[in-house]
Amino acid sequence: MSIGNAAEEDRPTVGQTLQQARVDARLTVDEVSTSTRVRVPIVRAIEEDDFSRCGGDVYARGHVRTLAREVGLDSDELVARYDAEHGGRPEPTAAPAALFEAERIRPEHRRPNWTAAMVAAIVAVVGFVGFTLVDGSGDSEPSAAEETPSAHPSQSREPSESAAPTTSVPADPKPSDSAIAAAPADKVTVRMTAEQSVWISAEDHNGRLIHEGVLQKGKSKTFTDDKRLNLVLGNAGGVKLYVNGKEVKDVGEDGQVQRLSYTRGDPEAG
Repeated sequence: MSIGNAAEEDRPTVGQTLQQARVDARLTVDEVSTSTRVRVPIVRAIEEDDFSRCGGDVYARGHVRTLAREVGLDSDELVARYDAEHGGRPEPTAAPAALFEAERIRPEHRRPNWTAAMVAAIVAVVGFVGFTLVDGSGDSEPSAAEETPSAHPSQSREPSESAAPTTSVPADPKPSDSAIAAAPADKVTVRMTAEQSVWISAEDHNGRLIHEGVLQKGKSKTFTDDKRLNLVLGNAGGVKLYVNGKEVKDVGEDGQVQRLSYTRGDPEAG
């Protein structure tokens, strides 16, 4: 279905376009919500051009794209119209300066401490002279070892060299990123850690909403259920996901709305 042929002043809004396409497709709001997993209140709000419940422009674009596909519209064209109606697509923000602090501030190579080296050399010389004077005050006759050199000097040194072998104590291993403490085998456990701010929604196996909102960057959230957990990620590329103690790779891309469902046996490979 094409949505770009109408004159600019006569063209309906994004919400009106989605609503009309849904009606033309003979679909109810409940049916669209069930198939897309976008909650009914959010579907209704979007059709009324109220995007405040989406949690931000990134999530609003994801919902618009998903609903457009469901009702047979060109999702790219409708998202472009959303950007035009809401001030354009925002420029990507620069990464915080703290992220590059380690690269920008490099410690300078320290110059040799000649004063300390000279003090150490003087101490060594004084110690050697003192040892020589004390050793020379005893019997001046050469010892048996001095009169008769050992035929195998290398063998005489081996016991002293091997008498006290040095052993390195391994450092305590750091905990693995994928280690999730106490993931019970009789439940499904999902843990999310946000690397970017991520809008998430979680439902139990009965379809009951147990959480909805934005998980701020650096924060984590854990959900459990006896049978199954249904998830919606508004920015799939910005979250680390662990299911039943195993990390799930390639959850999605930045800005992508991802709908996932996990049971006690998932994932087969973490």
